[in-house]
Amino acid sequence: MDKYELKNLDFTVAIPTYNGVNRLPKVMDLLLKQTGVANLNWEIIIIDNNSKDDTNKVSESYKKFSNQNFSLRYFLEKQQGIAFARMRAINEARGEFIAFIDDDNFPANDWVLQSYIFGKEHPQAGAWSGQIHGDFEVSPPEDFTRIQAFLAIREHGLQPYLFDADNLRLPPGAALVVRKQAWCESVPKELVFKGRLSKLMVSGDDTEALLYLHKAGWEIWYNPAMHINHQIPHWRLEKDYLLVLARGCGLCIFQLRLINAKNWQKPILLVKTILGNLRRLLQHIIKYRGQSRSNLIALFEINFYWASMISPFYSLKWKLDKILENKNKYAK
Repeated sequence: MDKYELKNLDFTVAIPTYNGVNRLPKVMDLLLKQTGVANLNWEIIIIDNNSKDDTNKVSESYKKFSNQNFSLRYFLEKQQGIAFARMRAINEARGEFIAFIDDDNFPANDWVLQSYIFGKEHPQAGAWSGQIHGDFEVSPPEDFTRIQAFLAIREHGLQPYLFDADNLRLPPGAALVVRKQAWCESVPKELVFKGRLSKLMVSGDDTEALLYLHKAGWEIWYNPAMHINHQIPHWRLEKDYLLVLARGCGLCIFQLRLINAKNWQKPILLVKTILGNLRRLLQHIIKYRGQSRSNLIALFEINFYWASMISPFYSLKWKLDKILENKNKYAK
């Protein structure tokens, strides 16, 4: 055990990263400049999700900053996927509250303090998130604000409020803070969605965990006092990436809605998911007729509605694949 490591802490900042040798230093520098943390016992843990670069050496170079109320630890998580990295963080974290910061998230100088204060003032909060501002490498396309939430940009005003979990209106996993007790009591050890691993880039891992917290009765809050700048490189605004993102976000919709649904509600959800998104899809096609190739935002929305409409069939495919996987496992 390192000289300054403490067992029970107030706050953990977990940084899942993959090949983050060039991104991690700026995040670390901002975290080490946090204000108002002199009386907190806290830590940073770096979860290296099987990187191929020298991410581990970055971690080593920052260990010298450990002191009596702060420590830095490094873990290698070989199972690829952000869900595995975050679950490892939950298991290793020693803080009452655990904050997930991606290696392209740049926190304001009071982000840790504001996150901690909010958790203490809201004992029923199982998770909370703040304002996430876009730090764009290039200018985003016209009307980008319509889809900016899909890139984890959230600017919802200056008043705190409860997220609408019943309608899947929830914060992203990036820059999210959770109460460790709530997560450990409510979230299964294995989630359906593992992160955007395949070419389909199916998402849903962030929302899935939060829905389990909601199901267990924990509150999920927006705290406008927390500010993060999210770095958006040019390739995340390119057509090919955005359309794959739209489909990946849509394909998980039905499976997510099943988490808090009673058995009698599931057939209704099936019909609503298919017909509701079919209606939105047709309305968009009619509204933007002749513009589908030139209007990137409308094309994104069309792809999202289409993928959401077929998400029940993707959910069925996933279940069949899981059954076959288990049969093959037992056959061996």
